[in-house]
Parts: sequence; C-alpha cells; structure tokens
Amino acid sequence: MNWNTIESGWTQYKGKAKEQWSKLSDEQIEGTAGKRDDLAMRVQEAYSVSKDEAHRQIGEWQAKQEEKPAAKQA
Repeated sequence: MNWNTIESGWTQYKGKAKEQWSKLSDEQIEGTAGKRDDLAMRVQEAYSVSKDEAHRQIGEWQAKQEEKPAAKQA
C-alpha cells in the first residue's frame, strides 16, 4: 500500500499503528499525523532502535495494511 494512502487516512490506520507500537502513547501516534518520518522518529526513541530499523518496521507494518474503503457518498 502507498504511504500517501495511509497518511491521508491516518485516523483509520492509527489504531493499528498503536497495536504495533504499544509503547507509543495515543498522543504520540496522533501527533505524527501519519507522517512516516515522524512515526519513525517516535519508534526510534521509544524502542531504542536505529533509524534504519524503525523504517524497516514501518515498512513491514505498511505492507500488512489493507486499504480502508472510502466513506460512501449519499
């Protein structure tokens, strides 16, 4: 899945991100606003991993995400 899809629909994906990185608070997850680099920085800090490792984890998580259906228009 394209990261732009995740970023633009962050409200739908942030719960799954919280499940993946439970050391991050809701505020930290919300504060990233779906920006990949911001999420990587928070993962790096919370889990004491390298920048490359944080991006690797995010890439794996991203690959597991399913596109959420867009809200239907009436």
